[in-house]
Amino acid sequence: MTPGQDSPPARPLALVTGVGRTVGIGSAVARRLAVSGWDVAFTYWTSYDARMEWGVEPGAADTVLASLAGHGARSVAVEADLEDPAAPARVLDTVEERLGGVSALVMCHCESVDSGLLETTVESFDRHFAVNARATWQLVREFGLRFRGEHGTGRIIALTSDHTVGNLPYGASKGALDRIVLAAARELAHLGVTANTVNPGPVDTGWMSERTRAECAGRTPLGRLGTPDDTADLVYFLCSARGRWVNGQLLTSDGGISA
Repeated sequence: MTPGQDSPPARPLALVTGVGRTVGIGSAVARRLAVSGWDVAFTYWTSYDARMEWGVEPGAADTVLASLAGHGARSVAVEADLEDPAAPARVLDTVEERLGGVSALVMCHCESVDSGLLETTVESFDRHFAVNARATWQLVREFGLRFRGEHGTGRIIALTSDHTVGNLPYGASKGALDRIVLAAARELAHLGVTANTVNPGPVDTGWMSERTRAECAGRTPLGRLGTPDDTADLVYFLCSARGRWVNGQLLTSDGGISA
């Protein structure tokens, strides 16, 4: 037996941003990757949830950490305000110090406060672009500068949206996010890193009213709403070796509601 032959293979490491609640898409992605043999670092920002109508979920980060550990994953949670320009580099520093180099960057974070063309404030517009666009660029940049994995194994995935009417700063900043991530498919090609965006359509993670829930389900050919696990399954595929040829794409995975 050669040295280390009986040791389990190393688990790749994913960094998932925006894992503030156990019912969110970010949490589902983190769990799916852990089940599939990945170690997982994740970020959360309690102050964002405190501003939203669903409020803070006490102990959410600890609950997610325990769930990931139950699937054999090493994990770390980093609280980070991605509106702060220094936060992305600090997050990667912490993750690398605690767990090592990141192979997949999955960005589920967002600022999302409804407002239309006429009532959006400059402050809200700037905050949306700082979190959804600038922080995305900074995270992608830090990932590209630090990536040392085998050629063809690196992954960048970001969640996006085409909802802009009545939600101007969110939709506009997500449009900027699309261009940033898709540019990485070309600019990071020398590293063998793929980069894709995923539009999951309407997924109820506690923000929908009964009316919205019924309307969205009624407009979907499959007759139901999307779930966080639906998105997590696609993200896992893209992170896996089988997803290696999907690159530079804006993928819509919404049950057909956009058809």
